[in-house]
Order: sequence, then structure tokens, then C-alpha cells
Amino acid sequence: MRRTTAALLIAAAAALSPHFVLAAPVGDETHRAYDAARAGLLQIRSLVDASGRQSSIGSGFQVDASGLAVTNYHVISEHALEPGTYRLEYIRTDGKRGKLHLLAVDVAHDLAVVKLDEPAGSTLPLESVSTELRQGQRLYAMGNPLDIGFTIVEGTYNGLTERSYSDRFHFTGAINPGMSGGPAVDEAGRVVGINVAKRLDGELVSFLVPVRFSAALIDRARNKPFAEATQAKAEIGRQLLERQSELYRQMIGHGFRNSVAGRYEAPESEAPWFQCWASTNADEVPKPRARVDTTQCSAETDLFIAGDLQPGSVQLRHDHLRSVKLNGFQFASFLSAYYQPLQGAMHWSASRKATPRCHDDFVAQTGGGDDKPLLRAGICARAYRDFDGLYDVTVTAVTQDANQEAMALRLTMEAAPYELALELARDYLGAISWAKR
Repeated sequence: MRRTTAALLIAAAAALSPHFVLAAPVGDETHRAYDAARAGLLQIRSLVDASGRQSSIGSGFQVDASGLAVTNYHVISEHALEPGTYRLEYIRTDGKRGKLHLLAVDVAHDLAVVKLDEPAGSTLPLESVSTELRQGQRLYAMGNPLDIGFTIVEGTYNGLTERSYSDRFHFTGAINPGMSGGPAVDEAGRVVGINVAKRLDGELVSFLVPVRFSAALIDRARNKPFAEATQAKAEIGRQLLERQSELYRQMIGHGFRNSVAGRYEAPESEAPWFQCWASTNADEVPKPRARVDTTQCSAETDLFIAGDLQPGSVQLRHDHLRSVKLNGFQFASFLSAYYQPLQGAMHWSASRKATPRCHDDFVAQTGGGDDKPLLRAGICARAYRDFDGLYDVTVTAVTQDANQEAMALRLTMEAAPYELALELARDYLGAISWAKR
């Protein structure tokens, strides 16, 4: 399975006969780590029930004698959302295979607990040792990449990733598709993380879910498991709404800071998960007839729900536009291309989301006072068909106070509770102002 962003790959998918491959120079520690974990390692397959053929492949590991095993949610998501269409099976390193039953999911941390119909005699118990990890410490990730066989990969621990809403360990090692859900262990053989993803725009930039998030999920699987597989979809919706509500409450609490662009001040989120980048057309040849300076800010807040549904991102963009060789009428026509309220509202297929509904109007003196330019503002909202209470909401605004200079702004919110999205949108529009001179 793949994230829609070009830069990040969820590391699940592929399958064949299990065997052991060493993917790095072999040392005694590597042998010991694999030997200690081997019997508990699993390949996990999602099969189309009607044909019995695999649809996606990941990894996992057994954590207790009863047959409980940990993997990523995205590895078993097809079965969780459509249990009548997909079923799960496992293959152990000795070649034995059997059925898996889904007991619990944690969408926010991309984890799931499943149960083997015939547990192995050996397990890989969980121990949280995250407080003991040191920058540069050697770790070993295991799984079945690209269905070529069970593999152990050596890499280093590099702390928690920065500017990410969800806690992830940065692992400098080659986690590849099919390894999702497999364990990452330290030199003592203790599980410290679960393989989850890699960056596609870099080399050996991979990510682990800290093992501490598994403990509560395992307790839930033992004490309150899904009675039927059909319960999973409702639980996914409940967790998604809960997580997104907290995300947007935190964004509202952090508020906005203002960034000066010409005669205007544009809002940027104070939340620490945002990263901003700038671009300009000023150096283009031939010289443009209107100059455009753009700032785009985005946050690593999206989640994997399904192969065609990975919502949760939040993005802000503002364009400062100035006429170079355009008269007032030409500049107005040029500016209109930057005011498209429906842009972004059509993201993803109609099977997942309802038809967008939009409204736009002129907003005078937003927030009150005389330091605010006249705005034309629009809002579009699109409901999720399968998950009540969640919407994609896009807010677009363009200043209307000058005929040779303007600011075009856009706030895009995915999987947002509607009332919280409206509150954040009001704060956003209210922060647009003229620069103080």
C-alpha cells in the first residue's frame, strides 16, 4: 500500500515462500538478534476471499503464548473495512500458515492486534525501552520485504522525528514494502519499535512506531476484543473522529502568527508540526507581467485509513501578487485564477466523499477594527460517506482593497469535525490584516 504523498511510502505489500535473507554485512549481533526473533516472526497476508489470492502483504510478530500478534493497521486495513471481501492469513518462518482474527486497532498510531489460530511455541514479548535508546544506537528491523523472504536490516536510532504530530522514531535503515508491522529490536533483542514507513525522496530514511503504544492495544485485545470483524469499521470511525477533534482543538489553541508580505499580513499556524517553504517567479525569464511570491505550510498529520483514503493533512498557502505590466482590469483577471473555492474540494473519489457544498461572499473588516482589508472569501465542505462527523473543508480568500496588489490565501483541512473547522476558519480569516507601518 502507498501513501498518496510522493515523499512517503507505507511499507506494506508483496509475498512468496518465506526464507531468511541477510540485507547487510553480518555480525554476531545481527545473527543473535535474528535467531532470538525468528520463531515469532510472521508474514501477514490480506487475501481476496472469493479467489484466495493475496491483495497486500505485510509483517508482524507474535507477542504471547495465546497467539496474539502485533502488526500495522494499514497491513490489515482491507479486512478491517471490508471483512466480507478480504480475510487474513499468516505464514511463519518455518513455512506453516493459518488464519488470523482481528481483535483491536489503533488508527492514530497505525497498529493492530491479531490472533493466530495455531500459536507458535516461541514469542517475541514487548518491552518498552524507549527511555534507554541513544542517538546512533544500533537497531535491527525484521520483516518480509517485497515477498522475497524474511530479512533482517541493520540501522541506527536517530530520535523522534521533528515537526510530526504523531510520534515516530527516525530509523536509518532500509525498511521496504512488505516489512510493515515487523519488529525493530535493540542489541539485547528487546522490541523497541514497529516498522511503519519510509521516505521516497531520500535514502535510508525510515520510521518506526514506538513500542510503548502497543501495550494499551494489547490490553484492549485481551479484555475487549472485537466480537465480530464487522465491529472494526465503526471503531475506526470513532477513533478517527476522536483523533481529528483533538488535532483541531490543539490547532485552535496554538493560534496563528502573522507573516508580512508587502502591504499585508498573512496568518501561519503556530502549531509546531508545520513546515513552511517559499517560492517566487521573480527570477523567471522572460520577466513575468505579475510577480507572485508564495508561501506554503503543511503538517505531517495525515493518517492511513485505506489505500484510497489517507486523510488528515492541514495546509496553508498565501500568494502575494503585484502587477508589473498589467493594468487594473488585467490584474483582476490574473487574480481570479487564484480564487477558486472548489479547488482541493474534489480530492479523492466520489465513493468516499459526498458532493462538495460551497458558499462565498464579501467579508468586510473581518474580526472588526480598521486594520483589515476587504476580502472575498469562500468555503467548501465535503462530507465523508463512511465516517459521520468528518469533512474536508477548504477556505479561500483574496483581498479586494487595491487594483495592483493583492493577497490570495487558502486553508485546507482534511477529515475535520465541522464545527471545529468553522472555528479555525474564522480565526484564520480574522488574522488577515494590513501590515503595520
